[in-house]
Amino acid sequence: MDVIRRSFFSAVGGTFTGLKNYETVFANQAFLLAGENTIRFFGTCIPLLVLLSLITAVLINGLKEMHRQLLKTAFLLPMAIPVASVVLLWRALFNGQGILNHLLFMLSLKNVDWMNTGASFGVLVISYIWRNLGYDIVLWLAGLSAIPESLYEAAHVDGAGTWKCFTCITMPNLLPSLFTIVVLSLLNGFKVYREAYLAAGDYPQEKMYLLQHLFDNWYRDLSIDKMSAAAVITGLVIMALILLLQRAWEGDA
Repeated sequence: MDVIRRSFFSAVGGTFTGLKNYETVFANQAFLLAGENTIRFFGTCIPLLVLLSLITAVLINGLKEMHRQLLKTAFLLPMAIPVASVVLLWRALFNGQGILNHLLFMLSLKNVDWMNTGASFGVLVISYIWRNLGYDIVLWLAGLSAIPESLYEAAHVDGAGTWKCFTCITMPNLLPSLFTIVVLSLLNGFKVYREAYLAAGDYPQEKMYLLQHLFDNWYRDLSIDKMSAAAVITGLVIMALILLLQRAWEGDA
């Protein structure tokens, strides 16, 4: 509640300003850039992550128990790697003297500092999916294990094929898991800022500039009024999105 209150007052003097802070935020080019990048990031990452994790989980679910456990552990390993180590991996792969550039040099191609070009957005997407894929796979596998095997046996007796079983049995029973996975993926997406900040600092390449960078810079500058207004706007957008997702899933249930 204090954040909401501060969004209507000035940072210095505590004077009531009404909606002026919100007008300032919406007119701020850094906020618009960060908001656009954040929306593009989630719009790219979440569908990719959900689809890839679902396909992988279905494939793993058909394996023997020992192989399934080994693969689950392998996919979960990125989550156990410290953020600092991930940043070192980024730099080893994608900076101007990184492994990829050595490969390009061997192929007589031009070196590219990936973290300072538009490709940095792709690096951010890859990092997010790599770290969170295993987590979503485990959630999908939990949903798949809850589907009674008798449903598939009855469907096969009636002549249903693999695709028919997937669309008519598997997906309808996975809808509750889908809602949970989408919401958790959305919330986990905000954690990617740690890697982006450690790899590129306060002001990274503009394609990597997210809302978290903006909040951090405003906090450092003690722009509490703008930061509070932006936080309220972001919170309302996330809440509205979750409520819309919940209503959509309840309508399909």
